[in-house]
Order: sequence, then C-alpha cells, then structure tokens
Amino acid sequence: MVAQGGVRAQFFEPPAEFQRYFTTFYLIEFDAPAHSRVVDHLHPEWANLRFFSGDCPDAEAGGGKVLSGASFCVTGPSSRAVRFTVGATRMWGIGLLPLGWARFVAAPAAGLADAVVDGNVHPAFASFAPLGQVLFGPEPDPPAELARIAAHFRAHAAVGASDEARIVAIHAALVDPEVATVSDLVGRAGISQRTLERTCASAFGFSPKLLLRRQRFMRSLTHYLLDPSLRWIGALDGHYHDQAQFVRDFHAFMGMSPSAYAALDKPIIAAVMQARARFAGRAVQALDSPAGGAVR
Repeated sequence: MVAQGGVRAQFFEPPAEFQRYFTTFYLIEFDAPAHSRVVDHLHPEWANLRFFSGDCPDAEAGGGKVLSGASFCVTGPSSRAVRFTVGATRMWGIGLLPLGWARFVAAPAAGLADAVVDGNVHPAFASFAPLGQVLFGPEPDPPAELARIAAHFRAHAAVGASDEARIVAIHAALVDPEVATVSDLVGRAGISQRTLERTCASAFGFSPKLLLRRQRFMRSLTHYLLDPSLRWIGALDGHYHDQAQFVRDFHAFMGMSPSAYAALDKPIIAAVMQARARFAGRAVQALDSPAGGAVR
C-alpha cells in the first residue's frame, strides 16, 4: 500500500482463473478535508469499473460531457484523458483487459470508447450493477470486499469471447515496444489487416494505428512521471521521430501541452501510479500484458 497526501492505494491480483480478463482489482481511499474536492486526470487506459462509497466524482470525458454523482462509474477504453473532481471517498476499481471486455461486456468496445457512463443505468453493465449494492459493508473491510468482487464474477456467466486467441495475440503484439507499425502488428498477430481492424474495434475500442500511437505515448508519459529528472526529451519512446511529434500526441491524448500537464498537481494519480508500479511492475494499465497481474 502507498499512502501519500491523504491517498491510500492498494492493488490486488484477481483470482487465478480471472487474471487473463482483468488488469488488477484496486482500492483507493482518499481523505480530503471536509467539504473540499480535488481535480486530477486519468490517463488513456483500458476500460474500468469503479464503485464509490463516499463522494462520487464529476468525470469529464472527451467532448466536455460530464458525468456527476454516479456511485458506479464506467470508463470505456480511452484515448483521451478524463478530468475528474472528487472529495473524500473509498473506491474499488476493476480494470478490464481487452479480453475481459470481450468476455464480460455485452457491447462492442468501439461503441463505448472514450465514454464515461453511469453503470447503474447503462444496459451494457447491467450484470455488474448489483455488485455495487453489496460491495461496501457498514465498516471498511478490504478482504471481505475483495471476496465479494471475486464471488460476483464467479456467480455471473460471461457473455462470451469466441476469438480469445486472436485478442490475446493482438494484445501481446501491442505491448511489445518493437512493434511500431500496423504491418508489424499484422505480422506478429498472424492475421489479415481486415480481421485486425474488426477485432480491435470489438475488443480494444480503437483502430490499430491509434492503439499503437497510444502505446508509444503511454510508454513516454510513464517514463517521465516515474522519473521527472529525465525531462520530456529524455523520456521519449524511441519510435518518436522528434519532440514535436510527441507534443502533438500529448495534445491529442491529454488535451494540453506537456508543460501544462507537468505544472498540474496530481493529488491522486501520483500515489496510484507509485503503488501500481510497486505492485504490478507497470505504473499504468495500458502497458499491462494480456496475462494480467503483476510482473513475475
């Protein structure tokens, strides 16, 4: 567990039978001063189910649409930062790998890409909504809460994923830093470009080209946030042609310049990234392998 600035972040491996479907299960506890709230930004990531006990966030996805007051907040696969405002709260998060989306969510990922929705009312997440009604007891009890999450998934049938091997092959190629082009991705996954595009839209949410750009960007952003002494130029992924290309990507993915983002307070995300890096060996979900869980 990492405790920093009123934030306590704990990460847990899903049960062994679920590790191919989830990034991690995680508990974030935030002790904000009374009646105060903070602003932070989620990075581009895979889909997440987040259940809140306490203050429920205001979450602003791309396009300026804001979701407020949802105790069960779902973010689809994202290619743009989500700005959120939250006060004192406890939150359980469940990160869905692309294979997990294909297996448990009854909707194509592309239809919910860069979306933030109320999971209590959105039909694609109807099977998860009951978990929010039983997850939190009268007193905080992380082991019992974690057990309820596992029990929920064991008790609810998956919607299916007929192309599991294909999804895993694409995912494994995406997280390989040597895979830089769509042609590389096609060759590594061993499928046609048309099949690649169709599978990416269904399970990953975006085109192959955008997914590769996101991986390159997130490798660079993570290097900088874990070691700011590198400065931006020292953190750049080797597939960037120059710093100007990275700056363009930064605006596209984060909605601001690198210098503007560096100047922002990161009251929650900084602690969460540190805890995740220590637990899983990767500070952000987008860099997780299709095996899920911690690096061995």
